[in-house]
Amino acid sequence: MSELTLKKIPGMRTEPLMPGHQQGGVPAEPPSTLGPIGKFVQEHFLHYNAATVVEAAAAYAELIDRGGKMFVTLAGAMSTAELGISLAEMIRKGKVHGICCTGANLEEDLFNLVAHSKYVRIPSWRDLTPEDEEALLDNELARVTDTCIPEQEAMNSVSAIILEYWQKADKAGKSWFPHEYLYQAIRDGRFEDDYEIDVKNSWLVAAAKKNLPIFVPGWEDSTLGNMFAACSIRKDIRNVHCVKNGIEYMLALCDWYKLVSTGPGIGFFQIGGGIAGDFSICVVPLLKVDLKMDDKIPLWSYFCQISESHVSYGGYSGAVPNEKITWFKLGKETPRFVIESDATIVAPIIFAYVLGR
Repeated sequence: MSELTLKKIPGMRTEPLMPGHQQGGVPAEPPSTLGPIGKFVQEHFLHYNAATVVEAAAAYAELIDRGGKMFVTLAGAMSTAELGISLAEMIRKGKVHGICCTGANLEEDLFNLVAHSKYVRIPSWRDLTPEDEEALLDNELARVTDTCIPEQEAMNSVSAIILEYWQKADKAGKSWFPHEYLYQAIRDGRFEDDYEIDVKNSWLVAAAKKNLPIFVPGWEDSTLGNMFAACSIRKDIRNVHCVKNGIEYMLALCDWYKLVSTGPGIGFFQIGGGIAGDFSICVVPLLKVDLKMDDKIPLWSYFCQISESHVSYGGYSGAVPNEKITWFKLGKETPRFVIESDATIVAPIIFAYVLGR
C-alpha cells in the first residue's frame, strides 16, 4: 500500500495534538503537575469538543505560566449556575486578571450568597405549564431554567442596602461604577450576617478582596439596574450619573488594557456570547484603529469561547475566531479555540485543569 500524501490544509496538524498526547491521539503520561481532573481529561478527552477542551486548558495554563494574564467574560446565568465555586479560586490563585460580565451575573452571585437557602430548584422544569409558571410568580420566585431566585430575600434585600450607597454618592456628588458599589458594601461587611454559602464560593467576594477590574456593559438591563432607574424616576436618586455608564466602562477598559497587555500579553476566555464578550473584545480595535495606536497595542494573546451559538445569518456570538482577525482583534498566530458545549460543564473542568486539581 502506498503512503498517503496529505495536501497542506490550513490549520491541519500532524504534530501531537496537545501536551500529554502522542501522535494519533494516544494518551501519553500526563504531566506530574496535573491533578486528578487534569489527568482524567488528558487520558479520556481525545477528540472533537473534548479534545478542544484539553487544548484550550493547556494553552490557558501555558500563557499564565509564562507570565501572561487572562480576561474572562461571563454571559448567560453563570452566577446562578454557581460558577463561583470554581471561578472564585481562579481569582484567588491569580489565574484571572479581569472580568467583563453582564449586570445579571454581577448581582446574581451576591443574591446566591445571601439567599441560597430560599432558592428553589425544579428538576422537571421542561414540564412546567403556564399555570405552573404563574404559581412561581405568585410565590415571588423568578425562574432561571431549573433554579428560582427568591425576589424578596435576594433582590429586594440586596437592593435596599445598595440604595443607601447610591444615595450617599448622590448627595456627595460622587460617581462610581456599578460593581464598585457592590465592592463597597462587601468590604463594609454589610452582607456578612446574611451569608448562606461558604464565602469562598463567591467569585464577587474574591474579586472584591483582590480589587479585580470588572467591566459591566449594559448594566441597566439587570435587576439592580432596573431598580436604579426606578429610583431615578421617583427622585430617590437626583443625579442619574452617580452610577457610571457603559462608555465610561469602555474608557476604563482602554486604560487597563494598555497597562496589562505588555509582555506575554493577555488572553480572552469567553463564556457564552452577547454583550459581555462583544463589548470587551472591541477594546483592541478601538485602540489600534480609532486611536491610531496600532504599533503600540498588541492583539489578544489567546482566545477561547464556550458557546452553543452557531455561525448563521451574521450572528456575531457564533462567529468563528478567524473572523476576528479581520477586525483587528486576533492574529493568524493567536491560539484560538471554540468549544461547542454547555459552559456549566466545560468551564469548571478547564478551571480545575489550570488550577492543577
